[in-house]
Amino acid sequence: MAAELTDQEEKVIQQFLEEINVSQESRHRSPVSWSAACKFLMARKFDLRRAIELFASHEATREREDLSAVEPHDKFIQKELETGKFTLLPGRDKSCAAVALFTARLHFPPQTTHQVVLKSLVYQLDAALESIDTQRHGLVFIYDMTESKYANFDYDLSIKILSLLKGAYPARLKRVLIVTAPLWFKAPFKILRLFVKEKLRDRVYTVNVGELVSFIPKETLPIQLGGTQTPCHQVWLQVCYQCATNQQPDLGAYFAACPTAPDGSHISVSREGSTEADNHISDFDSESSKDTVNEKHTHEDKEKEKEEAEEMDEKIKDHVSSRKRKTSDSRKSTQDESTVNEVPGEDMPRKKRPLSSGSNILDDSIHMPDSNGVNIQELLNKVNTLKRRGLFQEYGSIKMEAPSGTFNTSKLKTNLPKNRYTDVLCYDHSRVTLPVTEDDPSTDYINANFVDGYMQKNAYISTQGPLPKTFVDFWRMIWHNNTRVIVMTTRTIERSRMKCGQYWPNEANSDEQFEEFIVYNNSVSEGKDLTESCLMLHNTMTGESREVTHLQFTSWPDYGVPPAAPFLDFLFKVRAVQESATKEMGSIWTGTFITVDICLRRLEDLGNVDVRETVRKIRSQRAFSIQMPDQYVFCHQAILEQAMKQGLISSMEQISLEDSDSD
Repeated sequence: MAAELTDQEEKVIQQFLEEINVSQESRHRSPVSWSAACKFLMARKFDLRRAIELFASHEATREREDLSAVEPHDKFIQKELETGKFTLLPGRDKSCAAVALFTARLHFPPQTTHQVVLKSLVYQLDAALESIDTQRHGLVFIYDMTESKYANFDYDLSIKILSLLKGAYPARLKRVLIVTAPLWFKAPFKILRLFVKEKLRDRVYTVNVGELVSFIPKETLPIQLGGTQTPCHQVWLQVCYQCATNQQPDLGAYFAACPTAPDGSHISVSREGSTEADNHISDFDSESSKDTVNEKHTHEDKEKEKEEAEEMDEKIKDHVSSRKRKTSDSRKSTQDESTVNEVPGEDMPRKKRPLSSGSNILDDSIHMPDSNGVNIQELLNKVNTLKRRGLFQEYGSIKMEAPSGTFNTSKLKTNLPKNRYTDVLCYDHSRVTLPVTEDDPSTDYINANFVDGYMQKNAYISTQGPLPKTFVDFWRMIWHNNTRVIVMTTRTIERSRMKCGQYWPNEANSDEQFEEFIVYNNSVSEGKDLTESCLMLHNTMTGESREVTHLQFTSWPDYGVPPAAPFLDFLFKVRAVQESATKEMGSIWTGTFITVDICLRRLEDLGNVDVRETVRKIRSQRAFSIQMPDQYVFCHQAILEQAMKQGLISSMEQISLEDSDSD
């Protein structure tokens, strides 16, 4: 094995070997090789003390889980390897890290054991770590939950894998990408996070398939994850076997070549290859992550499996107390760390938002299940009791509440012209920020806010109808948030007033350019109540193109509100488009649309709704959403209309909004 090491690094390796091998000899164990020492020190950036602790943790884990001997001819391990549930992808990420992929839907807990799964992981990680590039640049772990079910998830195994990677294996874990995480995963993940050091928590991302290319080149990703790589797991297994049997395969032929910049004065060293099938524990790279991913609504429209969630909650409660006892000793050792890379912490930090807010499965939405809602029959009774006048009064009390934040950025002199209305400003605490251009801080502003969805942080972006002067900003927002579905519930002109600029080419086979972005309209499909445009957004700076679906509801009248039925048809059309595209949530959302969507999702999940609190919470993130009392009444009508369609209430039970003459 050859590595480029500085004189100082060679000196530290020698110190490591002298100290470790004294201990090895006293315990009548084989001495640690130069190459093995190099791996542990690479994983801890040549911090001698931390590398020694890593080695001790690694040895303890191998003994505890009985992973010391991984026999590639073992029939159980061979069967596990053949499933392809865990593999190393050919190629690397943009930082030259290796990319490991665990496909959750291929894991069936009753058909294997924890030991067999862990041995198959270690067997492959050992092979990957024979690469100097992997030692230097670390590992990215993709946990693909696409199409996985609750039955595919093993909580105890997840704890073991996470514990192995976070502090018991000599590979520098750079990032964890959880792909299309279902809603039920949120509960177990809140417990899993307790086993993650604080510096790592900011590098755990929940992403959709379309967002993976922000982290991993298409050439590295497999086709099913939006890449161009054809399956080659069998080739990888051959490489692993050659490594395990000391055949010294050319790992560069499997992992794409990745040039690295020289770091000071380097010398080339070559030592004997390690025959040990060990050396693997994970630590997060100390470089602060600059990447943010914005997870929009993933829209699992399947009804949440309550029994499974309750089972998971009980399992977590029973498990976590004993788990804490078992891990207290190992965690105690990390709490004494004074380095930046070992900062302890039990609570997840908020997601950093350097460019634009991202959604993290660790963050709670403000719309979570509670006991305050009313069932659909009670909602109908309320509407028929309060009638339009009473609902108007209820809306009036909401409207009288003071704003939940400040509007300082919106009020800046440079930003005032970017606001369509002087009285519809953008909260500072939830605003969407754009990348600064030309060193001008004001270029990060657009009148748009992130709004939480039901049980999902930052599920929507709510923004004003773009002005001609903000068209470019709008498309910058679409690009940098990787938005694939835009929902528009207004017409460009209403009551002879411009409500929204024509920010997209509205004719098929036409295009418009907005500075570095070219928007192509590939096709237009017009229905009775909606217009669907299939757009292609091209970034001339990067050469990349993305498909964007633009859905416009065209039946909102100049005065009042539309009938509930076509609006609901439009809402479910939006959901269908998002599901089929398996992409992110859309960009333009009105308060009315968001309110109805959240309430219907809560109704599907809990069987009850809380319209008033939903509106209040939305307004706490996007000021003045639901601007008219008619819209507030309409939200109630739409929910009841959908409940009738689903048979939750009889169609004979009519909604009565009009006050009687005697009132």
